[in-house]
Amino acid sequence: MSAEKNLDELCINTIRTLAMDAVEKAKSGHPGTPMALAPAAYVLFTEFMRHNPENPLWPDRDRFILSAGHASMLLYSLLFLAGYDLSLDDLRNFRQWGSKTPGHPEHSPRVGIETTTGPLGQGFGNGVGMALAERHLAARFNRPGHEIVSHWVYVLCSDGDLMEGLTSEAASLAGHLGLSRLVYLYDDNSITIEGKTSLAFSEDVAKRFEAYGWQVQHVEDGNDLDAIRTSLEAARDDQERPSLIILRTHIAYGSPNKQDTAAAHGAPLGADEIRLTKENLGWPAEEEFFVPDEALRHFRQRVGERKRAEIDWQEAFSSYSRAFPDLASQWQRVMERNLPPQWDRDIPDFTPDQSPMATRVASGRVLNSLAPRITELIGGSADLAPSNNTYLEGEGDFERESFQNRNLHFGIREHAMGAVLSGMALHGGVRPFGGTFLVFSDYLRPSIRLACMMRLPVVYVFTHDSIGVGEDGPTHQPIEHLASLRAIPFMTTIRPADANETAVAWRVALERRSGPVAIVLSRQGLPILDRSVYPPADELRKGGYVLGREKGELEAILIATGSEVSLALEAWKRLSHEGLGVRMVNMPSWELFEAQDEHYRQAVLPPEIKPRLAVEAASPFGWERYVGLEGEVMGIDRFGASAPGKRVMEGYGFTVENIMARMRAIVSR
Repeated sequence: MSAEKNLDELCINTIRTLAMDAVEKAKSGHPGTPMALAPAAYVLFTEFMRHNPENPLWPDRDRFILSAGHASMLLYSLLFLAGYDLSLDDLRNFRQWGSKTPGHPEHSPRVGIETTTGPLGQGFGNGVGMALAERHLAARFNRPGHEIVSHWVYVLCSDGDLMEGLTSEAASLAGHLGLSRLVYLYDDNSITIEGKTSLAFSEDVAKRFEAYGWQVQHVEDGNDLDAIRTSLEAARDDQERPSLIILRTHIAYGSPNKQDTAAAHGAPLGADEIRLTKENLGWPAEEEFFVPDEALRHFRQRVGERKRAEIDWQEAFSSYSRAFPDLASQWQRVMERNLPPQWDRDIPDFTPDQSPMATRVASGRVLNSLAPRITELIGGSADLAPSNNTYLEGEGDFERESFQNRNLHFGIREHAMGAVLSGMALHGGVRPFGGTFLVFSDYLRPSIRLACMMRLPVVYVFTHDSIGVGEDGPTHQPIEHLASLRAIPFMTTIRPADANETAVAWRVALERRSGPVAIVLSRQGLPILDRSVYPPADELRKGGYVLGREKGELEAILIATGSEVSLALEAWKRLSHEGLGVRMVNMPSWELFEAQDEHYRQAVLPPEIKPRLAVEAASPFGWERYVGLEGEVMGIDRFGASAPGKRVMEGYGFTVENIMARMRAIVSR
């Protein structure tokens, strides 16, 4: 064996043994996949990826995603050996409180972790989003002789990833769009937690991906470095399609008793098996976290050669800035997530003399007023753009050969849409949004959850927000969905009451640099409130505000959101005319309200006033925090019905008269 091959093997076995030792020390984890994928990951990190551990955030770096997030020790070992801000002590602290090496990778780009993975399929979808953003930015900013966007997205995925429905959705979309510069290495080890994949998985993966429009290659031996190199080179040569490289690997490679068994998937190998494995690999059997000097030196020298790409890019960008100063300025702005000057200047004002307007319609008008100024705004719908009002007029459709356009068509793939939007936000340089009916937010909830975990600035446009949907019936009428969204940490949910509040909701969403925003909109027309009589719509920023003040002594508080505000407001007027001291509070966003100081919150909802009624055409779950034990919620604890929307609302008690009766009863108790 040549000296170079000896060094390669030394580096690969360093990755394997670090994974074994860390999992053993933690007494939990997944050692088998890192041991299997060490050769492919080593070749990728040291010979193909353009990255710089000293500047992990340079914008034209190649992106790497470990979609098989359970194999996190593979990623941590690679990052340590490459010279990122992870130490050997961090590896020893694997899966411990406060460590930089949690059980599954958590988004931390400054140490080289591009996205949070673990729920299988999510990283796969994120990769498609990153590749989509790269192609869009390349089409928008590159000029002949001046290419500042030209990088690759590499993803390691597993049998489990490919079983998830999300992966099928995302792969179909990527193949349809011809997203080249997207390379997936599939760890085909035929093992899951329960045993052989043949228990539940027998399809021809290669044919499936070929049908999606992908280039597909096979590497029959996952330890064959030359074959891995050749396949990666061929993937990079294909400028028309995404690529899938099927690596036939052996889980827990080198383990005498656990190689190719489910026992190596999700549990430590055990001290005795680790000793035998190290002996089998020619490794010091009693040494823990042993990193040979020559392996570390060789790994970092190889990576050091790759970081020359950033120096070349900086020189290219300097030349680009001289040739295209306006474009260079735009590039820097969008990469820093800054909004342009006067970005909201063209947002329309809606007047009360206009006909009632669905907030989904108002949202579409606002969005189209923003798009010409916020050129990084890009998004679409899961085949519902005419209903969601998410189409950007005059901006064209993002399709193969027209990547500069800004209207995305996700098809009926809500889950993929969620993961792709996250990947776009992770990539940077774009402000992604995606729309569907609120009831279908369940289909992308796992992606929403991870977007919240990573604090990604994604905007979700959820329309048809209540039983007011009407004739489509209970399958399309959301009940529990508002409560579900509000339950997710770091999610901001906004349900505006009219067109002008919808405009403010968009302002809030685009001003936020951290965390997703869901704008929840009505299908039915809603009156446009007269802001010369009521407080300005900008009060929405506070999450809750007094829309109608009591006359005389405050006796009770009426709270409503969204389409129910106009009903509650009419009830408030009549109750006030009767002499009841009722305060009308509009509560479009719990999260924004909770962000206000206690003094403000108590001024809106004085704690000594116990008679309270909250009105929302959705599950009452959670409203007890605002109405207390002595208050009530007019909500819905069953599914909807098919009939015209106004009739359904009446049938469920959402009428002015019923609100008044409930309010009187609460006060008189």
